Amino acid sequence: MTAAASTSPASLSRRRLQRLPVAIALYSGLTICLLALLNLPGARDYVGIDNDDVMRLVQVRDLLAGQSWFDLTQYRLGLPGGTLMHWSRIIDLPIAALIKLFSLALPTDRAEALALLVWPFSLVIPLLAAVAIAARRLGDAVVMHIALILAAIFVITSNRFLPGAIDHHNVQLVLIATIAACLLDPARRALSFAVAGLACALAIAIGAETTPLIAVVCAVVALLWAVEGLEMQTAARAFSLSLLLSISSLFLATVPPVHYALVTCDSLSIGYYAIIAVGAGALLAATFLPSRLGLAGRGAALLVIGVLVGLAALAVAPQCLQNPLNELDPLLQTMWLDGVLEAQSFWRWLEVEPSSFGGFYAVPVFALAVCLFRMIRGDDVRSHAILSALLLMSFAIALIQVRGATFANLLAILPVALLISELRRNSNAEPDNIGAGFFFVVVTLISVPSVWILSGVFIVEGTMGISNRMRSLVAATPAAQADAGAACETLPALAQLNDLPAGTVVAPSDYGADILRLTPHRVLSGPYHRNQGGMLTELHIGLAEPEEAAAFLRGSQSTIVAFCPTNVQTEKIARMKPDGLYAALEAGRVPDYLQPLSQDPQSGLTIYRVVLP
Repeated sequence: MTAAASTSPASLSRRRLQRLPVAIALYSGLTICLLALLNLPGARDYVGIDNDDVMRLVQVRDLLAGQSWFDLTQYRLGLPGGTLMHWSRIIDLPIAALIKLFSLALPTDRAEALALLVWPFSLVIPLLAAVAIAARRLGDAVVMHIALILAAIFVITSNRFLPGAIDHHNVQLVLIATIAACLLDPARRALSFAVAGLACALAIAIGAETTPLIAVVCAVVALLWAVEGLEMQTAARAFSLSLLLSISSLFLATVPPVHYALVTCDSLSIGYYAIIAVGAGALLAATFLPSRLGLAGRGAALLVIGVLVGLAALAVAPQCLQNPLNELDPLLQTMWLDGVLEAQSFWRWLEVEPSSFGGFYAVPVFALAVCLFRMIRGDDVRSHAILSALLLMSFAIALIQVRGATFANLLAILPVALLISELRRNSNAEPDNIGAGFFFVVVTLISVPSVWILSGVFIVEGTMGISNRMRSLVAATPAAQADAGAACETLPALAQLNDLPAGTVVAPSDYGADILRLTPHRVLSGPYHRNQGGMLTELHIGLAEPEEAAAFLRGSQSTIVAFCPTNVQTEKIARMKPDGLYAALEAGRVPDYLQPLSQDPQSGLTIYRVVLP
């Protein structure tokens, strides 16, 4: 083989692809090892720190115990009859499969613990793979390595991939990264866009919170087809066909036939299915239009597609054009949702958490500015326009609910990695240029969200705040959560309920998932918007005067009250209604129908048996 042949574009491309799997394996292995070293030594529990992680485990256990694949009712949550959950079985399935697999060699509890360790760790690999592929399509191997380093920091300093993090948000992050990598394919390969269509369908089926972002992805593909014409025709056709077939398959596989006509705005239902099917089907048909129509003809076709999608939305699911939480009872808005930090808006977060504000919003704004500058200069306009659209929608979601900032920070990795690579090259080319080196270091630092958080904490709280936040950034484990929380919230405290016959427990909503996991009891309240009846009843029990509270207890068939005077929601109820039941219990005035049980001296939780005539 000649030297010319060995350095041909095809040969170089093959060599680069061969390095990609090695880089993915190396960074994934190091990231998983660091996650384990930082979080496992002090862990006291194997379930994640979020209520949703615990509830996911409860749902998986129900599936393994024989509950129907199509039945998502949590029969032990809420008022009699249970609560129909909106979570997808798509996430339950692999976790349940891992538990069954490990149960072949381990006791059930250890198999469960191992599955909850393996699942989030395993998702690190496809996430970093998607970031690496996307970065490689933007630039050279250096860009890929920088993007992988930033992605590893993102994984380690977030709580989405920690041991026991089995809620669906980590899977959604993997899917969004995959979609970005597919859209950035410069060759516009049909396979890339078919994978993007499948990922979009999965994202919608797993959680409706990504719906606005997926809508932007669909619009981006349609616009690329309109602008690029024949060059994008096969890719657009592959995307729309894949999306149509995938969403149809997932609808049939996850929605019970009895609910085919039911429109829900927080999960895959006929509402989202009809809108997506109409849009994907119309785009697929449009790709078969004669190429001689040109840009004007394709633009007209896009207008027709937009009208059809809008009419489908208005005809089938007009209620889904607003935030599903807008219909939340005002009392729940005040007593529950206003205290859920990840559901807070841009302004509310600035008010309650100013020190960490920059960690959520600064890097996406910087990345958007980088993309805009690139487009103005005419530098790979297509790729940066795609990233701008995805970043802009993620940032818009984050302005409404801060949880959207996680997607924005993930997507921001790609344009800032390319910029850091160029600044590094400039700095290395002029080693005596202090300004170039300084600019490279500064840009690298401001491209890391955790740097913004630590800087904000230092400004607001000083060095002690830095020390505390560093521990939380790299060790947000269940153990740390238990140490920081009130004694009422520890697992041994809630396990005291096992001394009582199975009944219905009245407790703060934050305790609901753990009570379901640790005990055979029903629980009235859990922090889920579909459990409005149960949450409102628990609130009214605490707010009502003791004599009136007895009627609520009787009507809800409650047999146990788990009272914690230091719980934030309980304290708020007691302040709101000084003559209410919770205020009376806080003051030591216990009505006759509540019989206190012996209390664990290590626990702040007081358990009362309800004895009503």
